Amino acid sequence: MEYAAAEGAGGLEELFHAYGVRYFTAAKVAELGFTARTLVDMKEEELDHMMNSLSQIFRWDLLVGERYGIKAAVRAERRRIQQHHHQLLMRRLTPNNNNNAPLDALSQQQDMRKRMRSHNEEEEEDEEEEEEEEERQREHPFIVTEPGEVARGKKNGLDYLFHLYEQCRDFLIQVQSIAKNRGQKCPTKVTNEVFRYAKKAGAHYINKPKMRHYVHCYALHCLDEETSNELRRQFKERGENVGAWRHACYKPLVAIAALHHHDIDSIFNSHPRLSIWYVPTKLRQLCHTHRNNTSASTSTSTSTSIHHHHHRHHLF
Repeated sequence: MEYAAAEGAGGLEELFHAYGVRYFTAAKVAELGFTARTLVDMKEEELDHMMNSLSQIFRWDLLVGERYGIKAAVRAERRRIQQHHHQLLMRRLTPNNNNNAPLDALSQQQDMRKRMRSHNEEEEEDEEEEEEEEERQREHPFIVTEPGEVARGKKNGLDYLFHLYEQCRDFLIQVQSIAKNRGQKCPTKVTNEVFRYAKKAGAHYINKPKMRHYVHCYALHCLDEETSNELRRQFKERGENVGAWRHACYKPLVAIAALHHHDIDSIFNSHPRLSIWYVPTKLRQLCHTHRNNTSASTSTSTSTSIHHHHHRHHLF
């Protein structure tokens, strides 16, 4: 699909055609000023914001399938564009001069592979550097929101953050399925392989630093949603930033671990949604420190009690 020649509302009708998105939905998206090219260049969270705006501004009820259809159509178009660029690159790297003897064919092919590999490695390095730089620039891309609250502005809310962990679980299941079909070892946790797969699938908003940074917050949400929700409301009312909220999520988790012999690893591993995540080092350290302090406190209390009892015995 060439955008310039695409018919319909900014190319949207053709973009959405095979993905169950109604004609009037495409028309409403166009009324907001979006084109096919704009959507393809948008991040996943920006697509979510666009669909929320559609519901709020036009009171237009998007079908559940349409939400998935819009994202699937955008991903498919991105893949098509990437394949097109890849073909152009192949043409550029393939020598046009056929005057050399056939003996050169193999060396030409090897040379082309080397250049392709070098080009891909440079692209991957550039992307990784951009991601790391982006992560440093916006340490906290979220704002504290109450349950069910839609965030305003450029940052996303906490419901969206927790949804990313559910998406990671879906990507892990896909990676496991591919590994099984190939007869390879299946990962049981969200590893670098899963993050790479998510990136290739177009989910550039999911990355390892971000997901590891807030995994204990997600753990509290899974283990004690009521406490998690109350914490969100308190920090929202006080106008606290997401960094302060993130730090506050540790304390109730340590309290939960204390009820289970401070074994935070077994708590994660026995929970269906947490078993796929590694326990954060800091959380494990906090549980270990709390256990030691509790043991020391109990030991001191017992010692004092025995000494007091012994003293009373001598008095009488």
